[in-house]
Amino acid sequence: MKRFVAFLLATACCGTFLASAQESAKGFSLKIWDNSTAPHSNGIATPETAPAPGRIGNTSEAELFIYPAEPAKHTGLAVVICPGGGYTRLAMEHEGHAVAEWLAANGITAAVLKYRMPAGHPEVPLEDAEQALRIMKGTVPGAGRYAAERVGIVGFSAGGHLAAMTSNLAKTKPAFALLFYPVITARKGSAHEGSFDNLLGRDRNAESEARYSLENCVTPSTPPTLLLLSDDDRAVPPVNSTLYYNALKQHGVKASMHIYPVGGHGWGIRDGFEYKPCWQAAALDWLKQI
Repeated sequence: MKRFVAFLLATACCGTFLASAQESAKGFSLKIWDNSTAPHSNGIATPETAPAPGRIGNTSEAELFIYPAEPAKHTGLAVVICPGGGYTRLAMEHEGHAVAEWLAANGITAAVLKYRMPAGHPEVPLEDAEQALRIMKGTVPGAGRYAAERVGIVGFSAGGHLAAMTSNLAKTKPAFALLFYPVITARKGSAHEGSFDNLLGRDRNAESEARYSLENCVTPSTPPTLLLLSDDDRAVPPVNSTLYYNALKQHGVKASMHIYPVGGHGWGIRDGFEYKPCWQAAALDWLKQI
């Protein structure tokens, strides 16, 4: 409660407090917009669902949960976190809130993004992620004194696709990106078909698939990127990450990749992933060097 009161005072003094800011057990909640106020709508008019514990689906309202960095360890960095879920749901706990708590404890302000499902409208989650970056950069109101000059993006699985999409197709790009077992390509035999069905619609064509196969979108202005994944991932084949890594290097972008021998898909920050200490150490070390 003390931290939340401090947040209210800080944002009010800065003139950036939003009426939609709310106290939450999962950080400071800021409503970004919904289908009626956002630039585009995903057409979803039914309530959110809870398909499993820690997961939400059918989202039609974008929201941020901000976790301020531990003051004694503050690095000056901030990130927007995009949980995965195949563009049909969001794994808000082990790929969202728990990750944000860990980053904040290590001096990095973290904002978990509850983004709207695309439902065949790929511009919708992209504009949510871009607006979240603007908020955390302080170019639009909302983050108050928790805004940062250098704001990166973190994404898991389909959220990794969103993070990479924002890194390449958005006007407001992140300063850096961390991609965990990301969906990248629509290439037959390599794609996570469900993610692309949900992103582009089941009637997607070769042109839209190529546009949103992000290995095709890398340029020298793509931000530095760290990729983390498992070699035995059967849900999103590791070639997704290697294609993207190769594209980054071909364009002279600073990049690093860690492929762990086992772990499958979707481990996030779960203790059951035996390489959790390894990826955490690798991520913090990489963030110190960018």
